[in-house]
Amino acid sequence: MIRKILDFRDVDWMLFGLAILIAAIGVVEIYSTTSHNPALASQYKRQVYWIILGAIVALVISRVDYHVILEQVPWLYCLSIAALILLLVRGHSVAGVRRWISLGGVLTFQVSEFVKLVIILVVAALLADQRGKSVTWKDLIKLGVLAGLPAALVALEPDLGTALTFFPIAAAGVLLAGVRTRQVLVVGLAGILMLPVAWHFARPYQRDRVMSFIHPKQDVRGASYQSMQSKIAIGSGGLWGKGVGNGTQSQLGFIPVSHADFIFAAFSEEQGFAGTLFVLMLYLALLLRLLDSAQMAGDRAGTLVLVGITALLFFQVAVNVGMMIGLFPVPGIPLPLMSQGGSAVLSTFLGLGLAMSVRMRRLVY
Repeated sequence: MIRKILDFRDVDWMLFGLAILIAAIGVVEIYSTTSHNPALASQYKRQVYWIILGAIVALVISRVDYHVILEQVPWLYCLSIAALILLLVRGHSVAGVRRWISLGGVLTFQVSEFVKLVIILVVAALLADQRGKSVTWKDLIKLGVLAGLPAALVALEPDLGTALTFFPIAAAGVLLAGVRTRQVLVVGLAGILMLPVAWHFARPYQRDRVMSFIHPKQDVRGASYQSMQSKIAIGSGGLWGKGVGNGTQSQLGFIPVSHADFIFAAFSEEQGFAGTLFVLMLYLALLLRLLDSAQMAGDRAGTLVLVGITALLFFQVAVNVGMMIGLFPVPGIPLPLMSQGGSAVLSTFLGLGLAMSVRMRRLVY
């Protein structure tokens, strides 16, 4: 007999526990890299508050039927676009960057972090009723517009790293729904042809990051400084690391924002290869758990939602770790759950709550 009245016994506690464990490791590293700096010493406490709030929100969202949320996609999308436009006009500016909306001067939210989840829902809602063997050109154009518009608005903040995360979500949905080889080739060719246009409109610091990636030793005190210092930190960690609070690259300020985007480099220096491998295995277990839930989802919409969340997290982890070791340019993408940042943590837990909602209803639908 299918039990339709769900309670907290149905929560995916393994997924929830993995997320809490990764976040707790992040708090320890944030404390380690900021405790010596009076201006940043309280950052780890703020992170703990956001994790607690995120955990509560995830459990609450897991109780909500994801179909009810999917029905609100048109309103959520319109609200996201309106918020991004408002952000560009009257958003909270820091160093010429408008990424945050202030609520009463007490809390600030990075809107783009929550728009990621809206894009996941948009893709799932659009492709859930796809009856053909593969997506049509009309579907691809719709997805391109629906994902491209918020991506363009986010890029104008400017926040190119977050804007790039929208496209793996759409690509994962299209691949799951089914796509023809001809469509892949045409879209790929169109992307290549757009590269000169993107380069033309890129900001000077974005061009510098690309050039420093191509020529990493050309400007080690300028554009290549961040990536060079992160690689030094990772290499100096050795097998077992230097221990919590003993990372010279982070403690002496050589690694920029070591508690945020570059927290992986700081962690690698202090915990070494062994600690780094352990954290990467935790991320792998988290992603595999999401894929397992996707296979067990009760309908196509649930599968698309879970695949979108998995694609988003995988892209963020892969790019963040890749930029630490020089495989990618530095796009400014935080490491999920570990990097300091309230909006990013809350958004990730919201996504995991949505994933748990799908898994909890796998027998109902």
